[in-house]
Amino acid sequence: MRVRLFSICLCSLVAGGSLSNTLQAADLEAGRTKVKSTCRVCHGLDGLGKLPDVPNLAGEGTIYLSKQLKAFRSGERTHQQMSIIAKGLSDEDIVNLAAYYAAIKVTVEVPE
Repeated sequence: MRVRLFSICLCSLVAGGSLSNTLQAADLEAGRTKVKSTCRVCHGLDGLGKLPDVPNLAGEGTIYLSKQLKAFRSGERTHQQMSIIAKGLSDEDIVNLAAYYAAIKVTVEVPE
């Protein structure tokens, strides 16, 4: 856990911002509202992909999610649906969406 947290903080600093600033600037309710209107059909309100080829977003890091959404928006990364959807997202939308999905708590059970 400490290694992952250190990696997240280090990546955030390298990317030119601090993790706490990103989280403070995020509006989780605005993220939830945007998820309801834009992301829910495929990724769900709970962040769990609704189709076999749709990734789960629940609990993913804000930096990763933001980077991927920006890559879809810019055309650096392409996907038939995500490229179209991401083009309509503002920087503020991306911060809020990423923070919302990152804030979802994920639990894991190890098989016995």
